[in-house]
Amino acid sequence: MTSGALAARLAELRRQLPPATQLLAVSKGQDATAIREAVALGQRSFGESRLQEAQAKQEQLADLGPLDWHFIGRLQANKARGVLRHFGTIHSVDSLELAQRLQRIAAEEGLAPAVLFQVKLRPDPAKTGFSAAEFRLAWPLLRALAPLRPVGLMTIAPLALTLAERRQLFQECADLAAEHGLEQLSMGMSGDWPEAAAAGSTWVRLGTTLFGVRPGGQPPQGPETLTNTG
Repeated sequence: MTSGALAARLAELRRQLPPATQLLAVSKGQDATAIREAVALGQRSFGESRLQEAQAKQEQLADLGPLDWHFIGRLQANKARGVLRHFGTIHSVDSLELAQRLQRIAAEEGLAPAVLFQVKLRPDPAKTGFSAAEFRLAWPLLRALAPLRPVGLMTIAPLALTLAERRQLFQECADLAAEHGLEQLSMGMSGDWPEAAAAGSTWVRLGTTLFGVRPGGQPPQGPETLTNTG
């Protein structure tokens, strides 16, 4: 994508997004040059889902000063320490066990990451996360895992849902967050972000919509909701 195309897409997204909804630019699969161009256009928050790939880009972009890096992929337990060291926000805390591991390592490292808990509010064998009932049951323990800072919920709509069904799902997630005093909502990707924003999403995770098809990739087939990565 040319710099002009990126600038045009970013400007259009900023025009369309509600004031309360922030753009998380999904830079997975993009090179450091694309991120550098986005930074020059005023974008500071980026989402990555692969630790080694993100580390390499962070090193290449160190001259830009601190950027707002979010981890949005499935977090393997053996990558927890590395993710904590390289990301200030984690969107994919999908179990009490993982949260407790992150809490222990964060305490050892002297870190206080913001975390969003991944919830699965519809059956989906391709996804992990707390059901609403499981989250309510675990919440007294999750909220007490300092130095972790619980700030919100994240969810992904199953691919088979219609846009109206996605909107309902996102509203249920927003209601669950409000019930527990959580202010941030990571909902919506390139195929359904308007529905997520309408339901109150504070972060939409957009990759293809912003950067175009990833280098070496294929155009998306329908809404991009198969992964966490927009």
